[in-house]
Amino acid sequence: MCTGKWAKCTADLLFPLALCCIVANILLFFPNGKVWSTKKITEAIWYLPGIIGGGILVKFCFIKHNFCTNLMLQMMLSMVMSGLGVAGTLYCILVSVVGLQDGPLCDTGDGVFIYPFSNQTESYLFKQEIWEVCEQPENVVLWNVVLFSILLGVGTLEAVLSLTQVTNGLVGCLCGTSMNHRQRQSHYCS
Repeated sequence: MCTGKWAKCTADLLFPLALCCIVANILLFFPNGKVWSTKKITEAIWYLPGIIGGGILVKFCFIKHNFCTNLMLQMMLSMVMSGLGVAGTLYCILVSVVGLQDGPLCDTGDGVFIYPFSNQTESYLFKQEIWEVCEQPENVVLWNVVLFSILLGVGTLEAVLSLTQVTNGLVGCLCGTSMNHRQRQSHYCS
C-alpha cells in the first residue's frame, strides 16, 4: 500500500478513536452520571488523559498539510505530527494506568472523600466484593474502572496506529510515495 493511502487510512481510523477518548474523559467527571464538586473527583481525571493525550495530541496525526506542495516535506511533517500523537497516547496510557491503580476518590461512609484502594498489597480490580466500601458517589468504582479501561485500551490502539504513521512518514520521506499526480493534490499527510 502506498504511503499516502496508508496515511489517509490511519487518519480515518484515529479520528473516531480520539473522539472516544475525549468522551470517556468527559464522562469520568460525572461519576454515575451525576455532578459532584471538583474536590470529590479523582485526581487522575484532572490530568485530562483522554482530552489532551488521546484526543488533542492524536488529532495532530490527521491534520491536512495542504499548504505544502512538496510531498517529501509533507511526509516529514506527517512523521513529526504523528510523533506528537505517540507522545499523547503514551500520556493517556500512563495516566489511565495510574487512575486504575489508585482507584477512585470516594466517601466510605464517614463523609470524608479518600482513596480507599490506594497503597494496598493486592489490586482492588479483581475483588469486586470490596468495591462496596465506596458509598458515594454510587457505583464510582465501576464507573472509573470501565472508563479508565476504555482510555487505556483505546490509547494503546492509538499508539500502535500513530507509531505506524511515524514509520509510514519515514518511508515516505526516504522512498517517496506511489501516488499519481492527481492524487497528490488531495493528499493527507497523516
